[in-house]
Amino acid sequence: MDWFLGLGIAGVVLLVLSLVFDGFLEGLFDGVGVLDGLFDGLLSLPVIAGFVSMLGFSGAIAIGTTGVGAVGATAIGTPAGLVTGWLVYRLSRMLLSDRSGVAPRDVDLIGAWGSVVTAIPAAGYGEVLVHLAGQPVKLAAKSQAPVARGAEVWVEATLSQTAVSVRPVER
Repeated sequence: MDWFLGLGIAGVVLLVLSLVFDGFLEGLFDGVGVLDGLFDGLLSLPVIAGFVSMLGFSGAIAIGTTGVGAVGATAIGTPAGLVTGWLVYRLSRMLLSDRSGVAPRDVDLIGAWGSVVTAIPAAGYGEVLVHLAGQPVKLAAKSQAPVARGAEVWVEATLSQTAVSVRPVER
């Protein structure tokens, strides 16, 4: 039973290491002829960790509850580990292929509202805090007329990835 508990604990430690050193094993064997791409799927570190930990813990449970020997515990733990490894593989593929979130683009800033953080002089740049998709984004800002700090503004155009043209909101 101690061996199986050790395998279960080793699997959990391996899982923690796979989270801390994300992609280390995959990067270690990158570009090695036959092994190229082998660790991206069924032999990824999280899949191996899931298999080893489930083999160990289910084997220990089998020994503790039924009294079967090491061979019986291995016979019970191996299918449980294979199922767990397959589920981890399917879950990781599902998470990696999720493309539901689209990154905001420059044109998404047009029409966004915000407030001036650093006053905008007539011929220069200031800073504005704009709300894009509910998140505050600080950008450099240019305006036709000077705009005081704290004034509410609308984005008219994007000048670059980090700069916009704004106009004050008139009430």
